[in-house]
Amino acid sequence: MPHADQPTIDLAVIGGSGLYQFSGLENVQRHAVDTPYGHASGEVLVGDFVGRRVAFLARHGESHSLPPHRVNYRANLWALHSLGARRVVGINAVGGIRADMGPRAIVVPDQIIDYTHGRATSYCDVDGAEVKHIDFSEPYTESLRQALLAAARGRGLAVIDGGCYGATQGPRLETRAEIARMKRDGCDLVGMTGMPEAALARELSLDYACLALVANFAAGCGDEAEISIEEIFAHLAAATAEVPGLLATLLQS
Repeated sequence: MPHADQPTIDLAVIGGSGLYQFSGLENVQRHAVDTPYGHASGEVLVGDFVGRRVAFLARHGESHSLPPHRVNYRANLWALHSLGARRVVGINAVGGIRADMGPRAIVVPDQIIDYTHGRATSYCDVDGAEVKHIDFSEPYTESLRQALLAAARGRGLAVIDGGCYGATQGPRLETRAEIARMKRDGCDLVGMTGMPEAALARELSLDYACLALVANFAAGCGDEAEISIEEIFAHLAAATAEVPGLLATLLQS
């Protein structure tokens, strides 16, 4: 729990691939939080942004040293919660499966399917912990989703409302057959870090929403014979550039 004299955090942001620093964050203090679940991905940066208090954590570490399956999601969410965060936006680099979710699209998904395995997925999975059966029928906090969409409209930024995020194990990209199966399952996007992050946020009663940045079409969904890593990061950089302005509008609303 946050200390009584600790400033309120208006928003916590978890940065994904391509977002390792938060542009515009001022008067930054670094917090190395000791959690019961081990080390977070790195220090939590807390500072001022458009007159509000914001916490930022690079999911993969500031040097992108952690692959998706080795991220300590439990420690990350616990660290943000312990510093006083109650609203969290996860920024996720994804591949597009649906035709309108091509490179550089920004999506605020409303559903998720978990294809990951072997990750620590719950705070209940420790000796002596209370077992909580959370309601996860709607995996993202609708009020925060709508606030993100309203902020996008306020900036005249085209953002897609809704879609199903399929979370895969990584770090490799998926085969054409795997993507074809995910499409049959109803997935519109594919990424590697959406779970268990969303479920852990729910266990901590955090408001949580995903801002998905499309870096490429998933295997077999675009015209490319192969997926170029160079093109992925170029598309991702273009979409990421929109994030600070969008979050500024969210915080000022």
